Amino acid sequence: MGELYVMDHPLIKHKLTYIRDKRTGSKEFRELVKEVAMLMGYEVTRNLELRDKEIETPVSKTTSQVIAGKKLGIVPILRAGLGMVEGMLSLLPAAKVGHVGLYRDPETLEPIEYYCKLPSDVEEREFIVTDPMLATGGSANAAITSLKNRGATNIRLMCLIAAPEGVKAVQEAHPDVDIYLAGLDEKLNDHAYIVPGLGDAGDRLFGTK
Repeated sequence: MGELYVMDHPLIKHKLTYIRDKRTGSKEFRELVKEVAMLMGYEVTRNLELRDKEIETPVSKTTSQVIAGKKLGIVPILRAGLGMVEGMLSLLPAAKVGHVGLYRDPETLEPIEYYCKLPSDVEEREFIVTDPMLATGGSANAAITSLKNRGATNIRLMCLIAAPEGVKAVQEAHPDVDIYLAGLDEKLNDHAYIVPGLGDAGDRLFGTK
């Protein structure tokens, strides 16, 4: 079973409070989501492999360490996942960015993929899938499946908030995927909204209704 990490850093908790607040406007909301994504990225990348590198400081030669291993890819689930990309790229400027677009079928309520564009070297990359909200888990599962179908073998899921139902759904469908959250909420309501949640992340990011 993949690991579940719920962040407990004071700065993340502080910023998440203002992300949740309905009085927070789109400009500040976008800035806060970017900042929290960057802070979360510190933990999401904690176990990246390192290798030794010989360098020379202004004082002497020494052996230091740099990131080794597989190359990184960030894959936002359109459209709300876009809000987390800039924060991650500020930490990982060399990462490539893919995109997965999904919409929900109005009759079956199942996620339907309408767009997928990934780096050409999928098999060589560690992917971080971003989406602010993990509600039922349907979109996250579909996006992860899409990556796996294209050859990805190392995937992590990064969300601002989640309902227990969504976490369970992803863990059951993709037990090899670790999940990183800024907050784990109480439940889903009858309309599949996370409670207490933060509303519709896409609308709040982009000022739509």
